[in-house]
Amino acid sequence: MVEKLFKLKENKTDIRTEVLGGITTFLTMAYILAVNPNILSASGMDANAVLMATALAAAVGCYLMAFLANYPFALAPGLGINAYFAYTVCLKLGYSWQFALFAVFVEGIIFIVLSLVNVREAIFNAIPEQLKLGISGGIGFFIVFIGLQNSGIIVADGATMVALRNFRTNFSSAGIGALLALIGVVIIAVLHHRNVKGSMLIGIFAVWLMGILCQLTGLYKVDPDAGVYSLLPSFSSFHPADLGKTFGQCFAFDFSSVKISDFIVIIFVFLFSDLFDTIGTLIGVSSRANMFDKDGKLPNFKPALLADAIATCVGAVFGTSTTTTFVESSSGIAEGARTGLASVVTGTLFLLSLVLAPIFTAIPGFATAPALIIVGYMIMQSFAKIDFSDMTEALPAALCTITITLTYSIADGMAAGIISYVVINLLCGKAKRISVLMYILAVLFLLKYMFL
Repeated sequence: MVEKLFKLKENKTDIRTEVLGGITTFLTMAYILAVNPNILSASGMDANAVLMATALAAAVGCYLMAFLANYPFALAPGLGINAYFAYTVCLKLGYSWQFALFAVFVEGIIFIVLSLVNVREAIFNAIPEQLKLGISGGIGFFIVFIGLQNSGIIVADGATMVALRNFRTNFSSAGIGALLALIGVVIIAVLHHRNVKGSMLIGIFAVWLMGILCQLTGLYKVDPDAGVYSLLPSFSSFHPADLGKTFGQCFAFDFSSVKISDFIVIIFVFLFSDLFDTIGTLIGVSSRANMFDKDGKLPNFKPALLADAIATCVGAVFGTSTTTTFVESSSGIAEGARTGLASVVTGTLFLLSLVLAPIFTAIPGFATAPALIIVGYMIMQSFAKIDFSDMTEALPAALCTITITLTYSIADGMAAGIISYVVINLLCGKAKRISVLMYILAVLFLLKYMFL
């Protein structure tokens, strides 16, 4: 049954590998169960309800990806767009979170239509091969950057934006976490080099257990006011029934108070961000898994996009912002996952988190950070495949890579790559290599930055 559904032999994998991959992916993205409620609650939403909605939307998205596309890509409410939801749509523009959920629902419907008529697939196929390598490499650097930040190894700095942590400062809290993360990187690197199955998973749990030991012995001191939380699970504030506070609320608002101009702009921003974040992520994780065919296209691309779009609609009904494909899927792929069975495992763990969320959310960022750093290193190898002998191809790819990392946005990185590719090749007399769709995308990106 499993073989028939997921074609394990055809994809040169087995059940054990897929299960390990699915678990690893879940653990590297389980932070969304804590982060998404924290961000969306700023809009007035109930945090526990958002946690429930986040878990359910992620589970549905993973199952859709598994059974529609048979890919090991995991989905969950995305970071960045949830901040736009809470801080711009609700707090800045003054709209209710119910309206914001409705906008997400409408965006999902539009995405379903765009997926069915091949618009998203056409965009994917129109992106030049060298630019795809730049996107993939950029996602690799981006994931490493996220891992370094989550671990506390890299910190914010007023003068240079980012800096290396001073390990002597706050060593008993953030400092010890950063040190344990470095140990975790070494553990995973050595295990992976020795071809130990489950190296990512072993590394995550090893760092978490070392952290717990440090907490029990007093080396790691809990200080919630400073953002340093206990590494031991607590079930005291978990209320599954709270989902009713957000479920179906995307249709419970007064549309007469909404400005049509605002509505159009909000929908466009949701669409634009989700579209290019998803395409960029699919390029990155697919490149890592060598899933492209000889023409540089991704088989089953339409079903993958459809799964993403349907999950967005479902998530809006449950009560969360846009659901999208996660770059952390690369961690499971690095463990060998190649089919939708891994996504089924990840989705099932999200369902289990409805009951066991306090356990999963107790795993600190510095425990999952080493896996992200190693995975990012693996993905960034795509950057080495860029042909640097041709500046008209290589420079846009490099700009794409750099912008993804420094802006914390796959969509902005793709914008930099697409705009520069069109302008540079046009001025260098190589207009024939630029497709009509690339011209359209470049203009759309320029209009976005000029008027939004």
